[in-house]
Amino acid sequence: MKYIRLTKEQFEALHEEFARFLATQSITADEWTKLKEEQPELAEAELDLFSDLVWEGVIQKAEYLEKIDSNQLFLFRIEESDMKLIALKVKDTSKDITQTEDFQWLLKNYMSDEVEVFQSSKPFSEDKHAEIFELLKMGSAISKGEWYTFFDGVISSEE
Repeated sequence: MKYIRLTKEQFEALHEEFARFLATQSITADEWTKLKEEQPELAEAELDLFSDLVWEGVIQKAEYLEKIDSNQLFLFRIEESDMKLIALKVKDTSKDITQTEDFQWLLKNYMSDEVEVFQSSKPFSEDKHAEIFELLKMGSAISKGEWYTFFDGVISSEE
């Protein structure tokens, strides 16, 4: 297994896709029930394979990731051969930008001395998808890139 198995809730949400996946394997609903009872290790392998296919599809489509901690905002843009990062760090440790009020403060004060802004770029290793998945495991979320685009525009206009 390359990634991690989907949760029970994720499987439930994807039950139609899983049924189609089983159908591509020529496994009917009755055969699936029988397989789970008589060959649980084979059923587990099918669950793992389906999970990997789902994760691979999700990761392939991801263009932006973001991760927010109490005093840091990490914004990633996934490109073909590398990943761009914009990170903002709030120096005032009493601020918690996971809270709406403090995030609004960040949006008003990102150019002040109270906020450090970093930019970097990193080429992907041979396994781009594994690197993206690792960021997801560490708490990053796939986004539409609104915050990345906003801060990238602000930084570009300052240069």
